[in-house]
Amino acid sequence: MNLHIHQDAASLGRAAAALTASLLRDAIEKRGAARLVLSTGSSQFETLDALVREDVDWKKVTMFHLDEYVALPESHPASFRKYLKERFISKVPLRQAYLVDGDPASIPALTKALREAPIDVGLIGIGENAHIAFNDPPADLDTKEAYIIVNLNDRCKRQQVGEGWFAGVEDVPKQAVSMTAYQIMQCRHIISSVPHGVKAKAVADTLHSSRVDPMIPATLLKAHPAFDLFVDRDSAAQIVPEKIVWFGDWA
Repeated sequence: MNLHIHQDAASLGRAAAALTASLLRDAIEKRGAARLVLSTGSSQFETLDALVREDVDWKKVTMFHLDEYVALPESHPASFRKYLKERFISKVPLRQAYLVDGDPASIPALTKALREAPIDVGLIGIGENAHIAFNDPPADLDTKEAYIIVNLNDRCKRQQVGEGWFAGVEDVPKQAVSMTAYQIMQCRHIISSVPHGVKAKAVADTLHSSRVDPMIPATLLKAHPAFDLFVDRDSAAQIVPEKIVWFGDWA
């Protein structure tokens, strides 16, 4: 694990985007193509804004994404399909983009496309409850499926309301289609952009934990052999350096 602490969300986003672009360019040079997984949410604004400005041969990049609410229409402001089309897909000439549409029936086809080749880079956010994708605590860290249907817990729903995607908790869908923790860990390289003070406890809990803990799903990322965590001054506020626990490679 590499920990990067930046002054603010903007500088964090530029640094995370620069590393992502470098890894994509390296994959294209070595294999002629690259595969990328993107997460969404307000914490990813600065990273995606910087990433679309990077010098990458996007026509050789295939993009996947992590999750989507079950049965939420794309026209809804909270739709992650809408988010990615507006903030990323419309701005770079991708080779192909595979979006989670929130329909459980689409999981087999999506899984087949995802597993055709390894993912070179996964941009994986960390939630206020330390979820990764929509794998809320206690997360299923054992399933080997690529995508599953998950129930969203109240803390996760409150985060979505706090970020302005829904008017109230009762408006947040109860379920989502989410990439599994196992599948996330299959990425060759994982980059997490985690700015803002609302993420401070999740960041500290993740870094201070001495084990992979389903109640702190992001602890699994520390066990990945190529994990870069980008935080800003606010999200790093509760980190105690001497309490950081570094894991070995994940098997």
